[in-house]
Amino acid sequence: MTTSPTAAGLKAASAGKPATGRRPPPQQERAVQTYERLLDVAGILLGEVGIERISTNLICARAGMTPPALYRYFKDKYAVLEALGRRLLDRQNVVLYAWLDKYAPQGLKAMGEATEELLQATADVTSSEPGAVWILRAMRAVPQLTHVRIDSHREATDRAAAAYAPLLPDMPPETLWRRLRISIDFGFAADEMLNEESLIPRDDLLRDAALILKHALLP
Repeated sequence: MTTSPTAAGLKAASAGKPATGRRPPPQQERAVQTYERLLDVAGILLGEVGIERISTNLICARAGMTPPALYRYFKDKYAVLEALGRRLLDRQNVVLYAWLDKYAPQGLKAMGEATEELLQATADVTSSEPGAVWILRAMRAVPQLTHVRIDSHREATDRAAAAYAPLLPDMPPETLWRRLRISIDFGFAADEMLNEESLIPRDDLLRDAALILKHALLP
């Protein structure tokens, strides 16, 4: 029997990657505040100047910090971009996990009917994140950042599969995981389209994307 991929497995597979900026532990309150402020500044700058032009020097100048102070948190601009990507995806995943906890106990029909609610809540997270459009673009355009999106989406797929499996006992686990993995990337793409495709009204895009996703897990 084929074993479905897991987040634990991919953490092992990504071992050996260069260390990047990680959020300080909660007990280091001042460091956490500085770290988050740097990311907020970097996100705003990213939206202003784009992926190629943003630099650690620009971030430092805007934040009123010296480069050595920034390098305590991030080794280079790609570490900053990676941290921005992780923060945005983590916040999106919090929405997904809360949605799963709320609707999975109510069954497949309730989950299907609430799909648009999930897409809307995810879009709200994205729209509130500084520089979100450019963060999403960076995770697709910069090879060093590809693993951030893939790792996060695989972890989200693991969590979703655990919620859906009891509701679809006759579906092979590998089929369930595959369909959920595709669905998560589809939802991610729809979220990007909200910020890029001006020819489709926002409400129409969310409604039609939800309609497609509702049928993704039909036996």
